[in-house]
Amino acid sequence: MSVALTTSSKLPDFVPSDQGVFARTRRVFRKDRLALLGAALILFVLILAVFGPWIAPYPQEGLGVTNVPQRNLPPSAANWLGTDQLGRDVLSRIIMGAKPALTVALSVVALAALIGIPLGAIAGYRGGWLDNLLMRVTEVFQAFPPLLLAMVMVAILGPSLMNAGIALAISWWPWYARLVRAEARTLRERSYVEAARASGVPTWLIIPRHILRNCLTPVLVQATVDIGTVVLAAGSLAFIGLGAQPPEPDWGLMVAEGRGTIFTYWWISTFPGLAIFITVLGFNLLGDSMRDLLDPRQVKR
Repeated sequence: MSVALTTSSKLPDFVPSDQGVFARTRRVFRKDRLALLGAALILFVLILAVFGPWIAPYPQEGLGVTNVPQRNLPPSAANWLGTDQLGRDVLSRIIMGAKPALTVALSVVALAALIGIPLGAIAGYRGGWLDNLLMRVTEVFQAFPPLLLAMVMVAILGPSLMNAGIALAISWWPWYARLVRAEARTLRERSYVEAARASGVPTWLIIPRHILRNCLTPVLVQATVDIGTVVLAAGSLAFIGLGAQPPEPDWGLMVAEGRGTIFTYWWISTFPGLAIFITVLGFNLLGDSMRDLLDPRQVKR
């Protein structure tokens, strides 16, 4: 006697209940003020990145046009955050620097995930010699601190914002490979994966349908936090002269340009540093709230 299960006719694709993602989203933001703060900070930075040329009071100075007679002016009504050593409006350069900062961070995380996620899924699902080979390769990359490895690569490729992004992506992908591998090793023993394997479903379909799909939660949380971390790392490379080059409006570069006069013209370095701090804080708070949102164990029955 056999029983046929027609789940497609009984279970809808989306059930609008208290257990849904949207309900949990409202619950998280209603109860967690830090999550709301993180989302607000990220939204603020995104607005600056998208509408920077229209928001900046002096967009040309933000892109590097000098105004030497106005150099080293303190914050005032004309220049809210003062001017730098070349007379450029600090506020305008901070606003114009939001777009390259987020662009590099998003590109680095996306490229690192595109490299690390498939390798981790294949290694965790297949196991054996392939798993050992891929993990030994990741351990070689993880033997060095990511920022130090990126510094070496940028020194080889040449200092620029693009090369800094490439170097950071190459040094970042092993973390996603190991994260997804750990999840895949657990998922490959699940009953639905074994059922798919017994039904003759090929590996190249099992991995995206049953492995990668169920690895998205930790990957999304890690990626959100990593965006802020990459903003800080890219700023660090620019600070030591291995990232963005003058006259690009880069926050790390702006901090470096004002470090020699920090005690006399403090605003040149302080406000770009605060921009980095706000961006990193926002993504960290948002990543923490996403963990609570996407973790099924956080759902209240």
